[in-house]
Amino acid sequence: MTHVAVIEFLIHLLIFFLGAGIGSFLNVVVYRLPLGISVNNPKRSFCPSCKKQIPWYQNLPLFSWVLLRGKCASCASKIPFRYFFVELLTACVFYAVFLKFRGSWDTRLEWGDVVLLYWIFTALLIAGTFIDIDHFILPHEITFGGLAVGLLGGFLVPEAVLENSLSDGDRTRGFLAALTGACIGGSLLWCVVQLGKLAFGRIKKSFEKPTPWSVTQPNDQEPPLFEIAEDKLTWHDLFFRPTDRLMLTCTALTVNERTFGPAKLEIREDKLKVQPDTGESVGFAFEKVTKLEGQATFVLIPREAMGYGDIFLLAMIGSFLGWQAVLFTIFAASVLGTLFAVIPRIFGKTEWSNKIPFGPYLAGGAMIWLFYGRQFADWYLGRLGGGFDF
Repeated sequence: MTHVAVIEFLIHLLIFFLGAGIGSFLNVVVYRLPLGISVNNPKRSFCPSCKKQIPWYQNLPLFSWVLLRGKCASCASKIPFRYFFVELLTACVFYAVFLKFRGSWDTRLEWGDVVLLYWIFTALLIAGTFIDIDHFILPHEITFGGLAVGLLGGFLVPEAVLENSLSDGDRTRGFLAALTGACIGGSLLWCVVQLGKLAFGRIKKSFEKPTPWSVTQPNDQEPPLFEIAEDKLTWHDLFFRPTDRLMLTCTALTVNERTFGPAKLEIREDKLKVQPDTGESVGFAFEKVTKLEGQATFVLIPREAMGYGDIFLLAMIGSFLGWQAVLFTIFAASVLGTLFAVIPRIFGKTEWSNKIPFGPYLAGGAMIWLFYGRQFADWYLGRLGGGFDF
């Protein structure tokens, strides 16, 4: 092996393990960010079970999980395989980005600007995917932060969003392309959310016998919880917009120390109104309600077809990849969602009532576009007799 070949091999090895190291950090982000824990305080990773900080020699990406056999060295608690998987996935993705985009438009770029921007982009997608799987949320730190980086990247590295863009004068075009992608991405999915709300925005349930229900709040850090029959829904699950209403037809109702007979109850995010079958309606500010329970024969539960985090995620994707990628990502995410979420429900493998995080499918669609989107679109539209000329 020649001297040049050795250097080339070491560079490839370095890129792979750089990705693994970033994956280790993404595991920290996925665990801490939804819980409101700083990603750099404490600086060292710690075991979620015994809380003991992990020394560096037991926190080597990929190797430590294998050597420790997936267990904490201090308390022997099981370390989920997903920690290893995220490190391996990030390593593979970083290496794939390096292979595909180093010098893809101009030899002067080598493997610098475009690759670095796409590394940031894919890291954000990976972190957002696993947070959405765990918590059904996409934090603003991921979506809004990524959107800002995407817009800045469109200006500083127009090659990432505009093919064959090599002159300094193309920076304005690059920024406008990133902004256009963000606006189209956010707008399209916002329309989908609104239409989904009209079509699937309410769940109606009737009960043959009066069924107990309650609203409780374990502590100030957690949102209130609504429970009726088998359903347990947090305030975040119920109220996405000011117009959302939780409606109940009650045979009995207690608000604080006040008891009502048969009545209709309307609950909003911050207040509620009781309409007894006889008498005038009574309103309460939710922050002053300490006890809320009763029995109901009917409930109307608001719900969202899709969360607003998905809108911001697609806007972020558009800012990095442009508006063409937005169209492809929606199509690909719909196909992936059908294959991995809808079909199992059709065959009874999963309950229809279970939540479906759409963020991972959007991230998957964006990844496909990043590596193969244009080739696929050229092939598909070519079969229709056209080309993919944007």
